Amino acid sequence: MKYIKLAIVVFTISLLGSCEDVEGEFLEAPAQSTLDESVIFSTFDLAKGAVDGILEPMGQTNSYRGRYLPFYGFNTDAEWNYNSDEANNPTGELMIYDAEPTNSQMNTDNNAWAQMYLGIERANICIKGLRSFGNTDVNEDLGQLLGEALTYRAVYYADLMKAWGDVPARFEPITPETLYLPKTNRDEIYKRLLDDLAEASELVAWPNENSLTTSVERVNKAFVKSLRARLAMVASGFQQYPDGVRRSNDPELSVTNMYTLALREADTVITSGRVQLSPTFETLWRNYNEEVLSAGRESLWEIPFAAGRGRMLFSFAVRHRGVDQHTGQARGGIAGPLPNLFYDYDEDDLRRDITCIPYQWGIPIDGFAKQELVGLNTWYFGKYRYEWMNRYVTSTNDDGVNKIYMRYAEVLLIAAEAANELQGPGAAAPYLKEVRRRAFPSALQAQKVDGYVDNLNSQQAMFDAIVQENKYEFTGEAERKQNLIRWNLLGENLREAKVKLGNLQTRSGEYADVPTTVYFRYAEDNETLEIYGLNRGETQQPGPEFSAFDWTTLTDVEVNSLFKEGVDPDDRQFWPIWQTFIDGSNGQLTNDYGY
Repeated sequence: MKYIKLAIVVFTISLLGSCEDVEGEFLEAPAQSTLDESVIFSTFDLAKGAVDGILEPMGQTNSYRGRYLPFYGFNTDAEWNYNSDEANNPTGELMIYDAEPTNSQMNTDNNAWAQMYLGIERANICIKGLRSFGNTDVNEDLGQLLGEALTYRAVYYADLMKAWGDVPARFEPITPETLYLPKTNRDEIYKRLLDDLAEASELVAWPNENSLTTSVERVNKAFVKSLRARLAMVASGFQQYPDGVRRSNDPELSVTNMYTLALREADTVITSGRVQLSPTFETLWRNYNEEVLSAGRESLWEIPFAAGRGRMLFSFAVRHRGVDQHTGQARGGIAGPLPNLFYDYDEDDLRRDITCIPYQWGIPIDGFAKQELVGLNTWYFGKYRYEWMNRYVTSTNDDGVNKIYMRYAEVLLIAAEAANELQGPGAAAPYLKEVRRRAFPSALQAQKVDGYVDNLNSQQAMFDAIVQENKYEFTGEAERKQNLIRWNLLGENLREAKVKLGNLQTRSGEYADVPTTVYFRYAEDNETLEIYGLNRGETQQPGPEFSAFDWTTLTDVEVNSLFKEGVDPDDRQFWPIWQTFIDGSNGQLTNDYGY
């Protein structure tokens, strides 16, 4: 398997030369003759460089940067990729539950699968070295690094299983005897990760507790415990196994056990007071685009990209059609919210107009672009905006903005879900209220927060509300797909979403009062749109200074592109393992799950 050999070669080079961290900085290293493991993993700066190197594969071209983050997570009942309606498109096949092992976007030996295992191999070497030579029981800084290495390995495995289901388990550095391994039942991997994260949570510090935990680009106790809570929920949830969609049969991963663990970890984070929700939803996303990295806020941990790597805005920002006053990169907009999502939000929900953007930045004239309506069929994620950045992106391929891997709002909703299952809706209510309190103006909270939540009098009603709240909170963050899978709602909700799109197209059912014409004018800055007619019932011409715009552009092809006709998404919950890795596995790897 080429990718395993690559892992050994690359990591050996990184230990015998300079150690490069994920931000691209280099640490000075002693002469090669002195760089044995006992020196590296007992010397903080060298060990830190090695641990930072665990994340370096995420920035590789076909890894998280250009394949996993842009493509995993589509399509759902809230989001779609705009390649989905293009026939015979290898990118679209990844979204419509029709990926083949030979997919030309993914079937390369340097793709995300390979890079994840490269990161795992680096983590295994660091973990072994720090355990052997780091004296982590005494040296808290080296203990922190061991906790980071355990956590990074868990991140890689969590993402592997999220995309591929059962995968080979490697928890020791590769030897000739372990070069080729079959897939391992993911239940065993989840149990190992939960144990590893329990250990890591004892080793790493809380946010801002020491110099290593002042930035969200480094692991801290709040993130480790929150990740452990997330994985507990996933491990006990519904998933596609080779014998069908079901919960785990392992008694250790029962709903009672895992929800109890998740609630305990979430409550520890919540009561610690070490992290908090941003005061407003807009503040959260402005801080993100402004690259505010200080720990102790809502973002718990971010995949750290250097300025010349990473494609979060390149992929998901509000579309810019040219180099303009806000960006030197004419990109963004490969995906967006489903057109019906804007109309599913409560009109008073402050998250709606941050999440769902109905315009793009048009072709600039003399470097100056204006916002332009696109059509009912094309919305963008307003969480990602070049125009909110503090720096001007000049790279043609990358923007360098981090990926928020987990934030505190998810911890609150995990606690709500687990408390509802274990103790009932009354126990879940305070957590759900905290999330919704930020979503509505203070004058409406008696009705929209307290009244709404207190009226959820059954476990089912509370669960349904939590499912909806996750959608309104996290659309555009690649969280929805895995949650739908673990709730056993993927196929059901995707089919329902197709019906909703059809109803919106024909202005029938719940969308009968959505206007067919919107009106716009430009504000005094001559670039910002002022729009009337997006909300239900806004059908009157607002004034002669407004121009009319047709709001019916949604075709049958687009409606039907959410998933491939004749395919049940529940039969294709995972991507296939790409053929290059099947061929290089010495007969150990095969594909399941409908492929």
